[in-house]
Amino acid sequence: MRLRLVPEKTNIDFFKFARITFGASVLAVVLSIAAWLLIGLNFGIDFRGGTTIRTESAQPVDVGAYRASVEALNLGQVSISEVFDPSFRDDQHVAMIRIEAQQGQESATGEVIQAIEAALLEVEPSIKFTSVESVGPKVSGELIQTAILAVVAAMGAILVYIWLRFEWQFAVGAIAALIHDVILTIGLFSLLQIRFDLATIAALLTIVGYSINDTVVIFDRLRENLRKYKTTPLQEVMNLTTNETLSRTLMTSGTTLLALIALLILGGDVIRGFIFAITWGIIVGTYSSVYVAKNVVLMLGVKRDWSKPTDGGGAGTRFGDVDA
Repeated sequence: MRLRLVPEKTNIDFFKFARITFGASVLAVVLSIAAWLLIGLNFGIDFRGGTTIRTESAQPVDVGAYRASVEALNLGQVSISEVFDPSFRDDQHVAMIRIEAQQGQESATGEVIQAIEAALLEVEPSIKFTSVESVGPKVSGELIQTAILAVVAAMGAILVYIWLRFEWQFAVGAIAALIHDVILTIGLFSLLQIRFDLATIAALLTIVGYSINDTVVIFDRLRENLRKYKTTPLQEVMNLTTNETLSRTLMTSGTTLLALIALLILGGDVIRGFIFAITWGIIVGTYSSVYVAKNVVLMLGVKRDWSKPTDGGGAGTRFGDVDA
C-alpha cells in the first residue's frame, strides 16, 4: 500500500477564499517592504566590509575552537572556514577568518590583529597568519549592486522564458509569484535580523529557481486542460489543474523540507542562514504557486484555444464569479 499525502483525487476549491488569500499576500508584501525600509537588513561581512585573515597550521583546523577564541574578543560577526586544496602538503592546514568592520573603521587595526593572533596561538601554537586583507565600503557597495542585479537578471530571464513558452499572462503571474517570494524572504530576514550576506543571495536565487519550477508544472497542466475543456469556465479549469498537481506539489516540497529541516537543526551556525532562507522560500514558493500565480492569470484572462484565433474569450474572470 502506497503512502499518500493527499487522496488520489481531490476536489478542493482553491478560489473559495481567493480574496482573503490574495489580499493576505499583498498585505504581507507591503509589510515586508516596510520592515525592509524601517528596520533594515543585518548585512554580513560581504556587504558591510571587514577583514579577512588567512592562517596556516601544522595541526588540523578546529573551526569550533577557533571561533570560540575569536568570539571571546567581542569583535562582532566572525566567520571561520577551513580551506581545502589538493596541492596542500599533509602538514599544511589552512583556514579563512573573516571579521566585520569595527565601528568607525574600515578594517581591523594592528592591535586587533595582534589580539586575534594571540587568542589563536593559545588554541594552536603552530598557527601563522599568511595574509591579512580588508574589504572596504566601496567594494561592499559594489557587491550589493551586483547581488541586486543578479536577482533582477534571473527574474528577467524567467519572464522572457515563460512569455515565450506560454502566454504573457502566465509570465506576469509567474513573476508576481517570484517577487512575492523574494520580498517575503527579505522581509523575514529584516524582521528577525538574521545575517544577510552573499550566501543569502545564493539562497534567493535558489528560491527563484525552485518556485518557478513548481509554477511551470501547474501552468503546463493548465495549458493542457484549457485545450481539453474549451467551454469550461477558466476558474473551474484552474481548480481542476491545481487538484491534479496537488500531490506532486506536496510530495516535492515535503521531501525537500525534510532534508532542509535536518540541515537547519544539525548543520551548524555557518550554513544556518542559508538553509533557513531556502526553507522559508520553499514554503512561500509553494503557497505562491497555488494562490498567487494562477490568481493573477485568472484576473488577466487567457486565450482558450491556441489552435484558433480568439473571439474575445480572453476576458478576465473575477474572484468568485464561477459559472454554474
